[in-house]
Amino acid sequence: MIEIQNLTKKYGQIVAVNNISFNVNKGEIVGFLGPNGAGKSTTMNIITGYLPSTAGTVKVDGYDIMTHPSEVKKRIGYLPEAPPLYRDMTVTEYLKFVSNLNNVPKKNQKGQMADIMELVGLTDHRKRLIDNLSKGYRQRVGLAQALIGNPEVLILDEPTVGLDPKQIIEIRRVIKALSQERTIILSSHILPEVSAICERVVIINKGIIAAEDTPERLSMGLDQTLKLSLTIMGPKDKVIETVKKINGVKYMEEAGMAGEKSYKYILEGISEKNDIREKLFYAMAENGWPLLEVKSSVMTLEDIFISVVTKGQEV
Repeated sequence: MIEIQNLTKKYGQIVAVNNISFNVNKGEIVGFLGPNGAGKSTTMNIITGYLPSTAGTVKVDGYDIMTHPSEVKKRIGYLPEAPPLYRDMTVTEYLKFVSNLNNVPKKNQKGQMADIMELVGLTDHRKRLIDNLSKGYRQRVGLAQALIGNPEVLILDEPTVGLDPKQIIEIRRVIKALSQERTIILSSHILPEVSAICERVVIINKGIIAAEDTPERLSMGLDQTLKLSLTIMGPKDKVIETVKKINGVKYMEEAGMAGEKSYKYILEGISEKNDIREKLFYAMAENGWPLLEVKSSVMTLEDIFISVVTKGQEV
C-alpha cells in the first residue's frame, strides 16, 4: 500500500533522511520509531505531501506523491503531533470545514461526521468550541479530522499525547478497529502502546533505518541468550548450587521470596539454542524441589529501541 524507495531529504548540508526504503502492506499497522531528530516527522511529512523529497520515491496505492499528489493526498488522513485546529470553531463547524476542504459531497457530510464523532467519542461535545476542550479532547478532534473523507491510509504522529490512561485505552481500541479497513503508520514515544497496537516496527536513527521487523524477531536478533524467570520451592542455597552445575547455565541469582519455602530466580543460559529447561526440570525433580513456574524473559520494545539507538546496532 505504501512503498518508500531510496528516500532522501537534505536541508543544505544536513541530511535529515538518508536513502531509506521500507513498505507498509494493506491493512497493516506499523510503528515508526526513533529518537528526536531521527527523521521521523520529516519522513511522515514527505509521505503526506507536506514536504518534497530531495531524492527517492514515495508511492501510495501505486500513485507517486511527486507526479500524482492529489491522488495520494485523498487516500491519506494525517494526524500531526500538534493538530492544526481552529479553536474559535465548534467541533461540528471544524469537521464540516475539513469536509469541504476534502471535497466530501454535501449529502454525505452529516452522516460521515456523525459516525466519526461517535467513533472517537466526540458526540457529546460536538457543539462545544474547540478552545474550551481539554487537550485530550482536542487530540480526538485531530483524529476525527484525519478520518474525514474515509482515507485508506492513516499517518498518526503521537495520537495519544495528552490523554489519560482510560482515554489511551479507548483510542488504542479505535486505532485497532480502524486497521481492519485501513493501513496505518503510527509514531509514538509510548513504546508499550506501540507494542500493544503495531504488528511491525521500523526504527529510524540518524536518518537511516536501524531496524525493521516484528518486536519478537527483533528481540531474537538482538538477544542470543536464554533468559528464564523461575519459581522453585526448596532450600535457596542448594537450589542455586544445583542449577549452576547444569551444563549450559551461565548464571543464576535469587530475585526474592515467592511464598513459604519458595523463591524466585533469574537464570541466564549460554545461548538461546541451548535450551536447558528439560535438564532443569529433571534436576529439580531428582531433589524433590517443585518447579512452580518457568517463564521465558524476552526483550521489551523499550529494550530493543534503546539497544538499537544507543548502541547503533543494526538488525
